[in-house]
Amino acid sequence: MSTAQAQRQHIDTILSSLDSPPGPCDDAVIERSWRRCIDHYGLDPARPSPPRYVPDRTLREHQDQADALIQVARAGVEQLYRQVVPLGYVVLLTDARGIAVQFLGSREDQREHQRTGLYLGSDWSEEHAGTCAVGTCIHERMPLTCHHTDHFSAHHIRLTCTAAPVFDPHGQLLAVLDISAYRSPESKTSQTFALQVVKHYARMIENAYFLQRYNDHHVVCLDRSREFVQINRRYLIAIEEDGTLVAANTAGRQLLRHHELPLPGPGEARPFKAWNIQDLLDAEIEDVLTIQRYCDDRVRAFRTHRHREIHFATLIEPQRRTSHAAGDGRGRDSSLAPLEALADDDPAMRDTLTRAARLRNEPINILVIGETGTGKERMARALHDSSRRCDQPFVAINCAAMPESLIESELFGYEPGSFTGARSKGMKGLIAQADGGTLFLDEIGDMPLQLQTRLLRVLAEQEVLPIGASRPLKVDLRVVAATHRDLRGLIAEGRFREDLFYRLNGAALRLPPLRERADKGYLIRRIFEELQQERDERVRLRGDAMSALLAYPWPGNIRELHNALRYALATCDGNEVIVGDLPDECISGHLAHPGAQRAPRGESGAAWDAPSRLVDLPGNRDPLHQALRRHHWNISAVARELGLSRPTIYRRMKRLGIVPPQQRDGL
Repeated sequence: MSTAQAQRQHIDTILSSLDSPPGPCDDAVIERSWRRCIDHYGLDPARPSPPRYVPDRTLREHQDQADALIQVARAGVEQLYRQVVPLGYVVLLTDARGIAVQFLGSREDQREHQRTGLYLGSDWSEEHAGTCAVGTCIHERMPLTCHHTDHFSAHHIRLTCTAAPVFDPHGQLLAVLDISAYRSPESKTSQTFALQVVKHYARMIENAYFLQRYNDHHVVCLDRSREFVQINRRYLIAIEEDGTLVAANTAGRQLLRHHELPLPGPGEARPFKAWNIQDLLDAEIEDVLTIQRYCDDRVRAFRTHRHREIHFATLIEPQRRTSHAAGDGRGRDSSLAPLEALADDDPAMRDTLTRAARLRNEPINILVIGETGTGKERMARALHDSSRRCDQPFVAINCAAMPESLIESELFGYEPGSFTGARSKGMKGLIAQADGGTLFLDEIGDMPLQLQTRLLRVLAEQEVLPIGASRPLKVDLRVVAATHRDLRGLIAEGRFREDLFYRLNGAALRLPPLRERADKGYLIRRIFEELQQERDERVRLRGDAMSALLAYPWPGNIRELHNALRYALATCDGNEVIVGDLPDECISGHLAHPGAQRAPRGESGAAWDAPSRLVDLPGNRDPLHQALRRHHWNISAVARELGLSRPTIYRRMKRLGIVPPQQRDGL
């Protein structure tokens, strides 16, 4: 059967079905939607309309409103995409109005994505797209599959789409998660597993959003199984210190209703205010709040009041800044703040910082090991600032940057007239300047061998002999050395003294590369905040920029991140940094902005937005070139139209080889 014949048959099926009573089960859901399309939206199955895309500015507004969700959902959307892309699916995350604010799909099918509407900025609400998984899910507030001829529009009868709702902590629709494919078996039952997968990831995203939203509250996690309560976290209920219910996830709200705790409808600011966790569980509030401290497996069984059902509970306590060296029972030590600021919840960094906290006042030298740019000097300074030496000098020396001809005099100093060109009053060396404090030797692996010998003597005897002096000076030093090189390998090659290595390596602290850290989001926010304070301005880091920063592998580590954020702040327009403001290397393979790089698809345009696997689209030169010609090469006007900064437009022009006519003409 040809496409035209299939479409005509589909139109006849819709029109004839509306003359009959609604069918059972899933068919009833589809038929109700068909009736809405004709009776409420005035859609005509005989005149299917092409996919609708919102304008760029409108898309940005929708993304801004969904910004918090997009940041939380990013990992779940990408994980889902990796699961389903081998089967030919794309992934859409839409807001509650059906606008696709996030999209993942293969580059090979790019034009098909655009033609069909499975693309960023597409409108999948029922009133525009007709019966479809997203729009019908929004209306019915339930997971469903819209398979082939379930769709109202004849344009979509090749598609199979499966969607599940994501609700906010008060039961209001927050978003819809959808997977769609162009090719699939004829039977709708072939999508049964797809429906279960999408429901699973929608709940994961919903629960992650819930835990992020209420990370400053106690969250009670309940399950009927003791073994799975800490893994499933099926029922989530946020409470105040006195046990007052604040919010619950979808399953939690269902549990409360099942136990006859009626909840007001969505939209009220505090719909749970009238109830306490003790109204649900036969327990004192102290029994709930002390689960973590007094239960070996951090799980406690409770019986419900109404139905006397046993539920197992664990507790997620509020996030509070605690000492990474905690565990000695003495509470938080404010002197550890410099160390605490270096990381959030990365396991490797937590272990490193715990050791650093214990070593900060010990009279041993420390070797900090890590790739270039991982923050070795910042670690050394944090050790100094959290130690009893914090009021004394911190002297940093880059052994790789100092000229070999000067390093000896700079390190050890010299007496007046020691050599030609010496200062008449002599000079106090950097080692002597660090007396009483901390000497930081960065890139120690690049120190010349002859100076390694003299440094060894300084460390062994705690005294320094300036050039030309007859008597050494006593110094009280704490040395922190750092390197990205394999010192043991250098020792084997005869390029580094083994005895110096053991003198420096009283304890080793290893810093993981940024690409392996679990707290990249914390580091991005912390450095972004520090740079804003330097510039004395308030700028927002938008979700699309954060997604690109989280996805980038950062070969230059924290140093490269610092430079990228500084660049973005310098080039952004207005009061927010968007993905197009980031350096090109951070967004290679990642679309700069919803309006920045487009493949042709009509006036409104659509964007290719897969937050971690995006690629520059072919054909981008023409839309940008057209915009430049339309505005008579007025870069500011083009930047306003595309929602980009002027420097970003210039970068795109350079990369695409677009030259203004006045430059070509030599004007």
